[in-house]
Amino acid sequence: MTTPARTRRQADPGRAQAPPRRGRPAGAPAGVGAPDGAPGAVAPGDAAAIPLATPATRRIRVAVVGRPNAGKSTLINTLLGEERLIAFDQPGTTRDAVAIDFEKAGRPYTLIDTAGVRRRGKVTDMIEKFSVVKTLQAIEDCNVCVLMLDAIEGVAEQDANIAGYILEAGRALVVAVNKWDLLEGPERERLKSEFDRKLHFLRFAKLHMISAKSGMGVGALMRSVDEAYAAAMRKLPTPKLTRALQEAVERQQPPRRGPVRPKLRYAHQGGQNPPIVVIHGSALDNVPETYRRYLETWFREQFSLSGTPLRIEFRSGPNPYADS
Repeated sequence: MTTPARTRRQADPGRAQAPPRRGRPAGAPAGVGAPDGAPGAVAPGDAAAIPLATPATRRIRVAVVGRPNAGKSTLINTLLGEERLIAFDQPGTTRDAVAIDFEKAGRPYTLIDTAGVRRRGKVTDMIEKFSVVKTLQAIEDCNVCVLMLDAIEGVAEQDANIAGYILEAGRALVVAVNKWDLLEGPERERLKSEFDRKLHFLRFAKLHMISAKSGMGVGALMRSVDEAYAAAMRKLPTPKLTRALQEAVERQQPPRRGPVRPKLRYAHQGGQNPPIVVIHGSALDNVPETYRRYLETWFREQFSLSGTPLRIEFRSGPNPYADS
């Protein structure tokens, strides 16, 4: 008796099966995996027909964030070349996060306009509270954040708070100082000094002086967005990471704490967006924060990780002599 063709296909373990369609795995960083229907998602049976997305063609999600009236909507309108979003010289015009697909030089982006975030004590309206939640969600879901500062208003404490949200989420970052063309020479120097003093922890991010209204500096800003995304998604091979770790230790060993000096043996990559470097060794609980920062700076320089936070995790192996 002849087995039907359908039964033969199901019973043949050697035949390649089309992968099931899946969204982003739980716990995966934003930008890893494609949701159903998004660019890069492949329906069952179409794997041979549709090429896989590469880092150069994958859509980059860019969230523009900042305080109210910093020029976020104006920047997106300038990039789009049309008045797609309402831009008004009054804080609170944007109430919800708005995502718009956009292409520049053949590269696809999704631009996300967000509501301005004021200090917590000033947020009393329920609609505004909802807007802040949507902005924080946009930061979590994007690949790169553009932090907009208002050159006229200067660097405020709330700018540092928003930057803290971005760092906590581990997102790549580019800083744009808007309305730069409205400042004179002495005012520009004062603002640069203020930025270095209040936002010194953002030295890894590129800083751009722009005019969202006229388009001045916007092209360079988007090139930095591309570079920050590339750094956030960079693959760090284990042999190169371990070699860089050994060179860092040769240059400066971790300080001894009591009778024990931490031993850093090898490193591998534990994630992307942000890049995570996992270091294995012994007595790593004794590594001080200053040495962690030294390693962050070292790895950032060795692998050109400009524009993205970098996280380092220490994992100590069991001591074979602990019970002896």
